[in-house]
Amino acid sequence: MQSRRNFIGNMATGLAGTLAAPNVLGAHNRVRFGIIGAGARGTELLRDALACANTECTGVADIYSRRLEESRAIAPNARQHSDYRRLLEDPAVDAVLIATPQHLHAEHFIAALDAGKHIYVEKTMAFTVDQAKQMRAAVERAGSKRAIQIGHQFTSSGHAADAAHFLQPDLMGKVTFIQARMYRNTPHGKPQWARPVYPDMTPENIHWQSFVGDSPEIGFDPQRFVNWRYFWDYSGGGVFENMSHQLAFWYKTMALRIPRAVTMTGGIYLWKDGREVPDTMTVAMEHEEELLFTWDSGFGNERLSVTEDVMGTAGTISRTPQTIRYAPEKKNRPDGNEMTGVTHTDPRAHMQNFLDAIRSNRELNCPFDLGYRVSIACRMAVESYRQQRTVRWDPAREEIV
Repeated sequence: MQSRRNFIGNMATGLAGTLAAPNVLGAHNRVRFGIIGAGARGTELLRDALACANTECTGVADIYSRRLEESRAIAPNARQHSDYRRLLEDPAVDAVLIATPQHLHAEHFIAALDAGKHIYVEKTMAFTVDQAKQMRAAVERAGSKRAIQIGHQFTSSGHAADAAHFLQPDLMGKVTFIQARMYRNTPHGKPQWARPVYPDMTPENIHWQSFVGDSPEIGFDPQRFVNWRYFWDYSGGGVFENMSHQLAFWYKTMALRIPRAVTMTGGIYLWKDGREVPDTMTVAMEHEEELLFTWDSGFGNERLSVTEDVMGTAGTISRTPQTIRYAPEKKNRPDGNEMTGVTHTDPRAHMQNFLDAIRSNRELNCPFDLGYRVSIACRMAVESYRQQRTVRWDPAREEIV
């Protein structure tokens, strides 16, 4: 089998020029898509895309044979691939949904873009700063010919329009602080994120080297395969899984840049099950906009749930996944009224926005640049935790220091 590095190199040079010609959509603007990574989240995306009008799944790629078999129940006519490269060679694939572990995003993203496909990639977009830069170079090669949506679906919610209204200077004054939280709980003895190791998770049924990718070499381990979120080689833990969503919403609505400094502390205080990523943590991000954005999270109590509070001198915006509200600061807006967001959110709005961008060049709700900024902020948090110090962003060198 051709190596991943050689394949991507070929795609990025002469072959890419041939494959990157504009796709001709199917009859009546039908978008034909393939998916790389048909696990739990990939299956959700597959169903979402098929539920949108005038779509067809023409290919499914996964390195685990069970997932290919299970995908037949959802997309019975799709071609099955154990090697994602075969999917990218198929001219009947206009767009690719990428729902693989985070350490593989860059590999699949770059190859798909160089193959001339439109891309929907799950969060967090990039695993490392270097990978983010490589992905950006692929975007620059492709120009504006391809729709690229990052899977932060909150950016397509009606809350975004409501937040834009509430963020008017006369309503909020000067915003200096955002406090976000994300708390979950599970029954005793059922760790957060834990997935069972099935008997058929064997080297015969899983292409292990394709999972390892460019991460450190290690022998076959079904636990690392199915519970990859536990391990730093493949995952950014709760920061990449959860904080990224909350960052993306406010980075979009407030046009926030990469933070200048990030400090993360915490530990594995609850689930002593072999995981490396923390289950309890707090992150503080200092922004050039003279704003402090904090996020704290834990997996042992859900009382605080998922919330964000944006605090300005004249008002506060409070958001949960279900509601968004504004409350005036009476000291500065004594006659101000409380308001509740009213904009409707379609549950498939984010996927539909991606498909609309493919068909009619509609503006994407979570474009590459937003995913890039969120990815860097998340990587800064992880580096701070692992190095046990505050880290800073050098905008000139584009490096964490």
